[in-house]
Amino acid sequence: MAGPRNESLITAIDIGSWKVSALIARKTESGALAVLGTGQRESRGVRRGFVADMERTELAVRETIEQAEKVAGTNIEKVVLSFSAGSIESKVEPVEMTIGGRVIEQADIDALFDRARERIDPEGRVILQAHPALYTIDNMRGVTRPLDLHAERLGVDVHVVLADGAPLRNLDTAVRGAYLDVGGIVAAPVATAMACLSDEERDLGVALVELGAGVTNVSLHIGGMLVGLRSIPIGAADITDDIASAFGIRRSQAERMKCFYGSALQNPRDFRETIEIAPVTSSGEKVEPRKVTRAELVGVICERLGRLMGEVSKALNDMGFSQPVGRQVVLTGGGAELKGIADYAQTALGRAVRIGRPKEIEGLPDAHRGPAFSTLVGLAFHAATERVDLKFNPVAAQPAARLRWTDAVRRMFSTMKTQY
Repeated sequence: MAGPRNESLITAIDIGSWKVSALIARKTESGALAVLGTGQRESRGVRRGFVADMERTELAVRETIEQAEKVAGTNIEKVVLSFSAGSIESKVEPVEMTIGGRVIEQADIDALFDRARERIDPEGRVILQAHPALYTIDNMRGVTRPLDLHAERLGVDVHVVLADGAPLRNLDTAVRGAYLDVGGIVAAPVATAMACLSDEERDLGVALVELGAGVTNVSLHIGGMLVGLRSIPIGAADITDDIASAFGIRRSQAERMKCFYGSALQNPRDFRETIEIAPVTSSGEKVEPRKVTRAELVGVICERLGRLMGEVSKALNDMGFSQPVGRQVVLTGGGAELKGIADYAQTALGRAVRIGRPKEIEGLPDAHRGPAFSTLVGLAFHAATERVDLKFNPVAAQPAARLRWTDAVRRMFSTMKTQY
């Protein structure tokens, strides 16, 4: 049975199109994170990053959280979520004010923030975050701490992330339906970058390509900020569907074939190596298994990858990431676990490519150290990092029509009711 609730814990939930995963962590005395428990369930109500079935999404969240709570030996209430749908927009708003040559005081910085709040116009969308990034003093950019410095003019670049309201409210409602409070919603590319990009990479310039199940997010990071973002409605699940369609098998069989035998690179041996499959029949009758070559499987995979990398290359060029020298691409997400995909992408994009895995966290299970969990780990890092946020409340708080001490019991009975 889970122990008492601990309000100081950090709980992250990544609700994707293929899986729902959760992580419960705490801060150690040194300020580092230590994982107490994790959970994972199949995502049954999300399509292309959007909630498509509220009831099934709620159930998946409940089951995931209950699994993580059981491992951690505690009950949690507040969570931070990722949002990866295609309506995210990132922009930088510069704000400046006159100081008059005197020493910059905290009141000046506060006044600059107030001016920034007035300047930011969401244009009917929801502000996910509005973080002051780098300061400017008398046209000198890149100042990290302007306090106590003399200046004629003081400015700041505010990193603003926007999203459409309806998909966010659906996500918020699904999690609250699982009797959890939403402490924040973070754009998936922002969280993922914190998990698998170094500070130097984010400063010099790097493209992060997150190959999710239903969506591929292409984000450009320069000067420590997310300065460009494109979402492509193609993901690793489309490769699975292509395999299932090409060979007339179930999705579960296709996924297994992709994971165990699939590759992004052809090999001469692939034409001799065969894979035995059992086709699906409408009558349910048993049929003799047939054999396909591994080369056929790789051909199906590469056909979809070719289209995807074409879209990725177009997105990079549209965002001004056109100079290959010194411009690295980092692949992450569940799709980045496909064998040979880094070499394939390097050839297709004409840029240096590496696989991005989450940074080390004490107690993180080996099964969660792959690229598929970069966003989840990044959410924990994001929640643990103290920063100024100039945004308004991203999603209007829903009234909590429940007794707090009964949350775990409510989740348990709700899950039992759904299952039985």
